[in-house]
Amino acid sequence: PPPPPHASTMKSVVLLAAAAAVLGADAYSGGAAARSRVPRSAVNAVATETTFVTTKSSATFAEAKTIMPGGVSSPVRAFKSVGGDPVVFDRVKGAYAWDLDENKYIDYVGSWGPAIVGHANDEVLEELTKVLQKGTSFGAPSALENILAKMVIEAVPSVEMVRFTNSGTEACMGVLRLMRAYTGREKLIKFEGCYHGHADSFLVQAGSGVATLGLPDSPGVPAGATKMTLCAKYNDLASVEALFEANPGEICGVMLEPVVGNSGFIAPDQAFLEGLRALTLKHGALLCFDEVMTGFRIAYGCAQKHFGVTPDLTTMGKVIGGGLPVGAYGGRKDIMEMVAPAGPMYQAGTLSGNPLAMTAGIKTLQILSRPGTYEKLDLLTSKLINGILDAGREAGHEMCGGHISGMFGLFFCNGPVRNYQDATKSDTAKFARWHRAMLERGVYLAPSQYEAGFMSTAHSDEDIEKTIAIAREVFKMI
Repeated sequence: PPPPPHASTMKSVVLLAAAAAVLGADAYSGGAAARSRVPRSAVNAVATETTFVTTKSSATFAEAKTIMPGGVSSPVRAFKSVGGDPVVFDRVKGAYAWDLDENKYIDYVGSWGPAIVGHANDEVLEELTKVLQKGTSFGAPSALENILAKMVIEAVPSVEMVRFTNSGTEACMGVLRLMRAYTGREKLIKFEGCYHGHADSFLVQAGSGVATLGLPDSPGVPAGATKMTLCAKYNDLASVEALFEANPGEICGVMLEPVVGNSGFIAPDQAFLEGLRALTLKHGALLCFDEVMTGFRIAYGCAQKHFGVTPDLTTMGKVIGGGLPVGAYGGRKDIMEMVAPAGPMYQAGTLSGNPLAMTAGIKTLQILSRPGTYEKLDLLTSKLINGILDAGREAGHEMCGGHISGMFGLFFCNGPVRNYQDATKSDTAKFARWHRAMLERGVYLAPSQYEAGFMSTAHSDEDIEKTIAIAREVFKMI
């Protein structure tokens, strides 16, 4: 039999419907001018008793655990770090998601970043429908690859040639092999708390004193696979310089998330990025920005365009596939010509450059290139994160956080958070309670303190205001 329903009675702030019921429906029928006349105090004060029921999600997840490890296809989806069972999605559209029990959520995960123009965007779906009639995969060259490649090359400062893959992990695996092939060196510097996929070479424990010893942090990863991986401290240029001095002529390059999203949201110091560029040039090593998360997310041209620091190589994913599986790595032409079949460094993929992913990526980038897109993302995200932080502090919580364009994050500590070690000072137990209470009130956030959040162009001011009002209510409870 299915498990008993998970139900918790709570107050869910329903801004538009509830305010209309109290203040008159025409208060919300006259556009922005009419809405501006509705007192915020009245909106925040109105709430309705509802029941959060997840009977179908619970049954589906219970079955999933008997047929898939942990019941999921990717670990963070299991809600292990926040407690409780995950909800199982049925469908998504725009800024919203619905689970199997018809609970509706304002979604700030966005499929972990790709849904920057909103879930199931009508323009993207229209183009995909056309391409579906021609086939889902060719396993042969497609003109669509040329189109997306040229768009990426035109937008991203470091990219003169590009190779498409099926995931960000594949892209990072390929680019590391390329860095080693081009330089003839084997050692790589990465940073504690930066994630570059689940390939053996990258699974080195972060935030630990043994990190620089190259010890793997996953069973099944041989020590030999990570002994050439050196870990430095993010936003600490001296730690990078020390590794170069200790390993002269042996380091192929430095790889990092230019804006960290896998230790929570952590912004870089401008001087840190500029210093990495100078250090790698000084030591004859390559600089690679892993922009799988930040690529076309924080700027049309990626983080490197935003900060004005150009690496030698770049990895991408998520946004450039418009919600379909995709990855890519690119960079200077002289380096990329090492990749087979142009050169001897081998990398391949059955579904790489498939017409569906290329089509979704092309249309998504076309939408993002329209005037005002990133300005809108920045305004919405700023309003959201500042509103949440203000509400938390007003309720007496220690909090810090920030955003760049459509990427944001917060921590339950005073901060500042400049690296992984700082991030571990956050009160993760409090985050877990906050996350669950927000979920039960219809706000879907990343189920981990150590993940960034994502805004889309489909989110509205009303979505943001509703989220802040719910957050204010929850902060008072926890």
